[in-house]
Amino acid sequence: MGLIMAELLNLEVCYALADTQLLVKVKLAEGATLQQALEASGILAKYPEIDLKKNKFGIFAKLSKLDTILRDRDRVEIYRPLIADPKEVRKQRAAEGKVMKKGAGETDAEA
Repeated sequence: MGLIMAELLNLEVCYALADTQLLVKVKLAEGATLQQALEASGILAKYPEIDLKKNKFGIFAKLSKLDTILRDRDRVEIYRPLIADPKEVRKQRAAEGKVMKKGAGETDAEA
């Protein structure tokens, strides 16, 4: 009788910083969780600022919990906290654009 081997999942763990992107390929047994993939990748040890309780994680841009069971060829993503609220940034840009339009300079009629 031959040994029954558990199927291995081919996974990627991705962490993007401002200046670089890290993509680590990992093979884990079927039934592995998102947290197991993070730990197996070595990224948590290399970047201690990643906090399993604070950071958010996902699979192919869909937020996922640490206990999510992975499927073959999943890409686990580690999300960094936002520096600024995107809604506030858009409001500020819109306000700056309105100010610039009001004082855009002289027109031909004024000269």
